[in-house]
Amino acid sequence: MNSVAAVVVTYNRRQLLLNNVQCLLSQTRPADIIVIDNASTDGTAEALRPFVDEGKITYINTGANLGGAGGFQYGIKHAVGLGYEYIWLMDDDCMPCGTALEELMAADGRLGANYGFLCSKVLWKDGEVCAMNVPRRTLTKPLKGYSGGDIPVAMASFVSLFLRAEVVREVGLPIKEFFIWTDDWEYTRRISLKFPCYCVCPSVVVHHSASNIGANIATESADRIQRFFYLYRNDVYLYRREGLKGFLYECVRLTSHFFRVLFRARDNKFKRIKMMVRGTRAGLSFRPPVEYV
Repeated sequence: MNSVAAVVVTYNRRQLLLNNVQCLLSQTRPADIIVIDNASTDGTAEALRPFVDEGKITYINTGANLGGAGGFQYGIKHAVGLGYEYIWLMDDDCMPCGTALEELMAADGRLGANYGFLCSKVLWKDGEVCAMNVPRRTLTKPLKGYSGGDIPVAMASFVSLFLRAEVVREVGLPIKEFFIWTDDWEYTRRISLKFPCYCVCPSVVVHHSASNIGANIATESADRIQRFFYLYRNDVYLYRREGLKGFLYECVRLTSHFFRVLFRARDNKFKRIKMMVRGTRAGLSFRPPVEYV
């Protein structure tokens, strides 16, 4: 068994997943590949069967759509339970460059056991930095520039996140009740409160997301507004935990989102604002448990 498990969470994105698997199989530093499928209905299982039959990947169907949060919790718990020393997390639309894992392992060697998580530099398909995956240096300040080797960060996305199993055992698992959005911010913040964490700039992945913008309730299509309930509920949980600084930051953020909807949304303004209010109110009493391996 390899010391590294690459855990990929997927849901109904068969072709992107196949491309991701090929990128993982082409790494200069190999890892065991574990695909966590949130019960895809697009033929994902059939498409992966040749890789499973050849022993190139492990495929696990969760039997239900657990959301990204539930899928990553499932995958991390499974990998740690199998005895892997390291877990490398990513979505199915993450395409690691050939030396991405090799560079993460090199950073592990430099840092020894003195880190909580490592993350990669995430580019978009056009070669520019991917806006939705910029790590944060602090609770509120994004990373500016990727010059240097290992840059201290406080929060990062699950698009190429590298963990030590012993850290997982200490801080617990991602919160599956988040379902989508903010699960990665919450989890990495929980880790960085206990350990120094770093962005490893030479480790590069490409995020094949549909667009190079973050989630924006003002411009999202009307049929997807319901999803933003999770964003606002989960964000309130995260920043509520940070005390006065987090509370003030969330107030400013919500105010800016309100005016963004008011002045930029082309339709369904009331529906969008109502979803913001509904998620925010739910976040005030949202107290999901942290599970441990």
